[in-house]
Amino acid sequence: MAVTTERPTLRDELPRVQPVRRSALRVMPPIGAAIGRSRPKWERAYQRRLLVTDFLILVTVLLGSQRLWIGLDASQNVASAGRAAAVPYWAATLVLLAVWLLALKLADSRSSRIIGSGFAEYTRIADASFRLFGLVGIVALLCQFLPARGYIVTAFPVGVVLLVASRWAWRQWLRRQRGRGRYLVRVLLVGAAASVDHVYDEFRRRSYLGFEIVGACMPPDASGTGLPLPRLGSFEEVAAIARRERVHAVALAGSAELPPEAVRRIGWQLESTGVDLMVAPAITEVAGTRIHTRPVGGMPLMYVDSPAYEGGKKATKAAIDFGVACVAILLSAPIMIATAIGVRLTSPGPVVFRQQRIGLNGKAFNVFKFRSMRVGADAELATLLKDQGTDDKPLFKVENDPRITRFGAFIRKYSLDELPQFFNVLRGEMSIVGPRPQRAEEVALYDNAAGRRLLVKPGITGLWQVSGRSDLSWEDTVRLDLYYAENWSLLDDFVILLWTVKTVLQSQGAR
Repeated sequence: MAVTTERPTLRDELPRVQPVRRSALRVMPPIGAAIGRSRPKWERAYQRRLLVTDFLILVTVLLGSQRLWIGLDASQNVASAGRAAAVPYWAATLVLLAVWLLALKLADSRSSRIIGSGFAEYTRIADASFRLFGLVGIVALLCQFLPARGYIVTAFPVGVVLLVASRWAWRQWLRRQRGRGRYLVRVLLVGAAASVDHVYDEFRRRSYLGFEIVGACMPPDASGTGLPLPRLGSFEEVAAIARRERVHAVALAGSAELPPEAVRRIGWQLESTGVDLMVAPAITEVAGTRIHTRPVGGMPLMYVDSPAYEGGKKATKAAIDFGVACVAILLSAPIMIATAIGVRLTSPGPVVFRQQRIGLNGKAFNVFKFRSMRVGADAELATLLKDQGTDDKPLFKVENDPRITRFGAFIRKYSLDELPQFFNVLRGEMSIVGPRPQRAEEVALYDNAAGRRLLVKPGITGLWQVSGRSDLSWEDTVRLDLYYAENWSLLDDFVILLWTVKTVLQSQGAR
């Protein structure tokens, strides 16, 4: 009997796989499914206040311009040429109001990342408004509308000025609240101990930013920071700690212990928490106008422009200095005459005191001041500095200086003694805004870093004037003067002048 054998097929040789029920399938989710931002509770309320303020300002400006140039008569129409349909002015005002508010929204002028500091908030308002101004002009031309010129010319500039002024007022309110420990942003620092120390110092120095540091995450083998910061964990625990501590942002302090792969993984993990990720670069004391970013192959490169010490900006600054000095001398002439009489009547000696200071590129010049000390005060300086133990420090200031006369203390309190320095500005030896001019003996104690203060003209006022004046330490004075020397701009000069008026009137730090 023949036996037949069947040759196994390939299908029979394959292992049998049991069917898997769909409910048993488990797909690992991707790291960091993104959710909405973890906003501070106060953020939305503050933004609503800005929105209401913007709305009220624009309503007032637009209706005021209409009332001034056209009137509030509902029958008044925008003039048109050709066959363009007549548009009532009240309808044009309502449309312009809605579009202006939309432009501010699209410009992100109420973003939490720009409120409270910097010029971005103001520039976005101005940019959105004047872009809208150009758009209105184009639409009016294409549709052959002829709105009253005064209505447009008045509404837009006045609206921009009032919007910026209102944001400034709200910013002052916000900073006062932050000084009381309210309206803060909770931040977790991540990095090596030295990097964490540096970022913490910068945030503490700029308390008006509202950053509340809750703690730090550092490598396991890192030593303590020496700062009042709790060590909450390591890099691998950043997301869990951020969620537990309810922080709003994580600040990565640049360090070798944070390689690119670790930074990217931390970013992935934070996506599922709604926490913002901030990266603090190693470079500091650089103004935003000098920084430009460019993505290259997924890696953001940061360009830092060199400081501008020459060129058109310098010529413009010199021209503005000359003009402002001429106006200031004319306006302050009665005050200078009264001050000169007061100096003459209250103490013997010359009215104007001349002292050699070091200016641009180390060149010496004589600075003019109304005399506020008794005659021969310079000869007493070395002994007074030695007695208080500061004769080896570059900032020559004497605590409770006995050389100052009674009237001299008064004119120093309100900076009246510095009014003759406008003549130094006319002579080209000083600027209106710049680092404080110092004596040759002080400059002799400079290191290379402090010597960079001599790359720009010294000023009658400066960052030191609006940041504490005589209350500042030498280190803080150098830091502020170097920041100004490397980052100065005409807009910053204007802001410093405004702050100088406030500081002098309040006589902050004057001695």
